[in-house]
Amino acid sequence: MTFSLLPYRDQLGLKDGNLLIANEWVAPQGGQSFDHVNPCTNETIIKIADASEADVNAAVMAARKAFDEGPWPRLKARERRVYMDRIAGLLAEHSQELIQAQTLDNGIPAMFGGAHIMKDMPEDLFKYYGGWIDKIDGKVHPVFTDQEPNQFISIRQPVGVVGAILPWNAPILQMPLKLAPALAAGCTVVVKPSEMGSLIALKIAEIINEADLPEGVFNVVTGGPKVGEALVTHPAVDKITFTGSKAVGGRILAAAGNDIKRVGLELGGKSASIVFPDAPSVEFAATATMSQVSMFLSGQVCSTTSRALVHSSIYDEFINHCEKQVQDVKFGNPFELDVTSAPIISKVQMEKVMTFIERGEQEGAKLVFGGDRPEGDLQAGNWVNPTLFADVDNTMQIAREEIFGPVLAVTPFETEEEAVRLANDNPYGLSGGLYTTNIGRALRVGKAVRTGTVGINGYSFMPNSPFGGFKQSGLGREGGEEALNAYLETKTFIINEDV
Repeated sequence: MTFSLLPYRDQLGLKDGNLLIANEWVAPQGGQSFDHVNPCTNETIIKIADASEADVNAAVMAARKAFDEGPWPRLKARERRVYMDRIAGLLAEHSQELIQAQTLDNGIPAMFGGAHIMKDMPEDLFKYYGGWIDKIDGKVHPVFTDQEPNQFISIRQPVGVVGAILPWNAPILQMPLKLAPALAAGCTVVVKPSEMGSLIALKIAEIINEADLPEGVFNVVTGGPKVGEALVTHPAVDKITFTGSKAVGGRILAAAGNDIKRVGLELGGKSASIVFPDAPSVEFAATATMSQVSMFLSGQVCSTTSRALVHSSIYDEFINHCEKQVQDVKFGNPFELDVTSAPIISKVQMEKVMTFIERGEQEGAKLVFGGDRPEGDLQAGNWVNPTLFADVDNTMQIAREEIFGPVLAVTPFETEEEAVRLANDNPYGLSGGLYTTNIGRALRVGKAVRTGTVGINGYSFMPNSPFGGFKQSGLGREGGEEALNAYLETKTFIINEDV
């Protein structure tokens, strides 16, 4: 091993993690813990508390009491906004620590730490949703008939106790994305981070706890699937919000059905970039598409365009530019600013990625480059070289299933109609990309493609814009006003005016 991440842990002063229940850091009742391993080196960074069912119950009941008896849902709008602004300020103050903690968490290269979506988004999300608090209003409905002398009035109220289950790949974004609208709505929350992404969640919790929220409003329990199951099935939880795999999302939806819990799911994707001959440039489209699987988290993002549908007239040129793009990829110590790409999050997932690559070759796709792992000292981590398959048929597994790794599947098309058909011939519908300078085509194809988000000649994220999927990519939206509404219920008053 040529580098170790333990000195960075020591510089940051990280300690073994506990549970945050009713504003207090407590050890798990069973005294169990698990190793938090960084995928770059497979070194154990710290130990994380492994919550028991009793711990989950304590956290949920703290949140239940805070909602039913505490001041949080009943605070005046200005008072709750003061808390949200305080949290935003604390997150901004500690932004550099959060970036470092995330790199220790999942290996995201530090070169991305200064990017807006990493550095400023936690603060921005709390500011944005804090601004909504005094705008959660109701309606006075016009009297529809004269048969009854009744006036109908509707108001919005918080849904209750929220169980928020986070993914490992972007908790610095995902935790505020769920927490900020829930708190703004007046809900209380129990957060369960991924067991592979607990470090950053605990760091955010430590910072938010400095804001002195009323007791029990915000709680964090860590652990594996059993902890998530205990949270999902707890009868005192009113809503579950989850980001992760389709398989787990399906199980959550089924389990939540027993209590008719409200559920929000942001699941997987198999997004397609559609590249037309009139793209701004073929090089631009190829570089933008290939870099999503070769750089940053190496394709381990649900919105990654891991399929490329490319017009046959520019097909070979597109692939050539992809080959040039991966020459800029560098693995290694993620704290070094020239390192561009993260490893696969775990050995198990790395083996899954390699199995998909083997299947691609077996099914007849053309392996253009990659398909292997780097040699030498990097073998200690979970690194996989950027991989491109050409001539991929839409029936192949590498075209249909979410690989969550640095693998791009490229398929040629001839007509606009064929491109739309290929893009839609997939169970997922989270996001997609279009590369064209024809605005009419961009709108026409963008409307026809069944995805929740369409990037036209580029892709980004803003706190005031909704994000979510069609089909098996999930239920509901995160970001924007739609996310806030997901944490609110509508209550109607019928007032007899003759009394």
